[in-house]
Amino acid sequence: MAKLRVGWFTFTCSEDSSIVLIELLIKHYFEWKEKVDFRYCRPLKSKNLFDSFDVAFVEGAISNEREKQKLLEIRAKSKYLVATGACACTGYPSAQRNDFPEQLSAQIEPFIRRWDLYRKVLRVDEVVKVDDKVDGCPMIEARFIEVLDKYITQFK
Repeated sequence: MAKLRVGWFTFTCSEDSSIVLIELLIKHYFEWKEKVDFRYCRPLKSKNLFDSFDVAFVEGAISNEREKQKLLEIRAKSKYLVATGACACTGYPSAQRNDFPEQLSAQIEPFIRRWDLYRKVLRVDEVVKVDDKVDGCPMIEARFIEVLDKYITQFK
């Protein structure tokens, strides 16, 4: 049986969903090792393949042009893309600076320029088509398993 080709990508966030993923892998290792090929997952592997994915899980919000371009590449290489965690799904809490009052926005302007950041942090679905969402900060474990199982079943 062919394995589900999965990519796990992280952008602007606390990476708490990556930690939950690793905890889930500890619990479900023997079940998933026969069904899932984590082709790209930096929290797990030092050597990753960035070729094509059945499903890409994207954690984090998009805060600069480099991240946007990388997300566009991921979308192009993926049959399905899943926004994972609150920052990817809603933009928040990473996007809290979008709501800063004018005075505070002026104070952070040097940092925005220095690191070439967008003035407005974007949700993943503001950049690319999203096929599914796994909300939560960190992601909701049961929902992640539900979505992963859906794609494992679909790609059998």
